[in-house]
Amino acid sequence: MDLDGADSNFAATGVVSGDRVVVTVSGEVDMSTADAMFRAATRHNTAAATLDLRAVTFFDSAAIHALIRLADRFGAGLEVQPSPQVRRVLEISGLSTQPWLHG
Repeated sequence: MDLDGADSNFAATGVVSGDRVVVTVSGEVDMSTADAMFRAATRHNTAAATLDLRAVTFFDSAAIHALIRLADRFGAGLEVQPSPQVRRVLEISGLSTQPWLHG
């Protein structure tokens, strides 16, 4: 599944494997695209999700909010693989020690 936001520099593609969805996100995750990232992770009603954010170039407060919602939804079943830009935003926001943050 591919969900494109209003920004042509954004893509979120979800692939289900067993009871986990792996969502590969690229480009800018902001107020116009954060909900598309959330929908790509929750559309299939799986118990676990991996967010591959290694190709994300921008991550704002709307993206953080979507990530918190995903953490609430998936709990220990959430894994996030951040890009350096995403990691920096999570460090600044105090979320860099969350158990779902990997890599």
